[in-house]
Amino acid sequence: MSDLFDKATMLHGDKEKSVKTKGRRSFVRALMAIPMGVMLASPLALAKPATSAVNTTGLAVTDTEVTVGILHSITGTMAISETGSVQAEKLAIDQINAMGGVLGRKIKYIQEDGASDWPTFAEKSKKLLVKDNVAAVFGCWTSASRKAVLPVFEQYNGMLYYPTFYEGLEQSPNVIYTGQEATQQIIAGIDWVVKEKGAKSFYLLGSDYIWPRTSNKIARKHIEKLGLKVKGEEYYPLGHTQFNSVINKIKLRKPDVIYAIVVGGSNVAFYKQLKAAGIDPTKEKPLVLTISVTEDEILGIGGENIEGTYAAMKYFQSLDNPNNKAFVKAFKEKWGDEIVIGDVTQAAYLGPWLWKAAVEKAGSFDIDKVRAASPGIELTTAPEGYVRIHENHHLWSKTRVGRAKADGQYDVVFESADLIEPDPFPKGYQ
Repeated sequence: MSDLFDKATMLHGDKEKSVKTKGRRSFVRALMAIPMGVMLASPLALAKPATSAVNTTGLAVTDTEVTVGILHSITGTMAISETGSVQAEKLAIDQINAMGGVLGRKIKYIQEDGASDWPTFAEKSKKLLVKDNVAAVFGCWTSASRKAVLPVFEQYNGMLYYPTFYEGLEQSPNVIYTGQEATQQIIAGIDWVVKEKGAKSFYLLGSDYIWPRTSNKIARKHIEKLGLKVKGEEYYPLGHTQFNSVINKIKLRKPDVIYAIVVGGSNVAFYKQLKAAGIDPTKEKPLVLTISVTEDEILGIGGENIEGTYAAMKYFQSLDNPNNKAFVKAFKEKWGDEIVIGDVTQAAYLGPWLWKAAVEKAGSFDIDKVRAASPGIELTTAPEGYVRIHENHHLWSKTRVGRAKADGQYDVVFESADLIEPDPFPKGYQ
């Protein structure tokens, strides 16, 4: 991969000297439209092998195109969270196509709406794999949607690139998990708040489905392992908007930390009601630590309602590195200056690039060959910095903690010194 990246960089730097024809100038302009931090591929990207050689299993691959699927909720309570993932995947596809595509083929996508409904996700995933014969699917957000589609992907041997931080306790040959699992977010975040803020008691709060419940199960085990106390634990349905009762309980029990895993549109009501009840996160009494509110959700919540809240993620839009600056610039140029980019959005952006790299390493779109080629794939130019696919199909990533500001962005207050090896089945937490 790095060979072509180096060549592309050299071409960008010497464009006036090396480009002599109008056609080649157009190619360079296309390359320059792509942030240099994401231009990477293998030498096979310059070749165009025969379709019969790169597609032996009947996927939607022609001499000029390869079709993939995008499957997220663009309606319903989860749309507030998933819209950014769709935008990121489309941006990556556009950039890859501007480079010439994958194995000489432009990427075409078919987009389906999971509609915040898990049976709909399963139905749409089957349609994409069986009827449309897509070469890969970039999609899902909640663990409930992922669990709903997983049997479909395993039965029909599709490949899903799943972008959301999640509870772990899963590993599938048909999924590449581009978000973080529990050891990289839940455990690392609790360790930070205990060490840096002296937290001794927690109130666990979540939406009522598999990810928040399992995440809080892991959080509780870790809190108790540290000899600390959980003062309460409650769950509410997706779309729930009345949190005054639990906020009153929190005020009575006085935990050091509200550990919040509320998702989707419910966040708007929760944080507004929290502030209205006199709990000001900027005072940190109690401190609010979330693993579910990215910049995307803050757009709906309002920065003034969440200022002072801490979030444990691997990516924040405010990260100060050249890769991220190029990514943010390209994202805003495509989707508007007012747009924001959260953790899952960035992880979704990685999906098409990781798939492209694996296809070109394999020299084939065939799912089995792409799967075999995936471990060890690395992106030195990811907006978050650097990632690598582990043999367990998760990514090596850093953990970061940010503090929400009134303008809707996060100040990064902590970053792990090293990449954290993904461990979806941590001993003692299952």
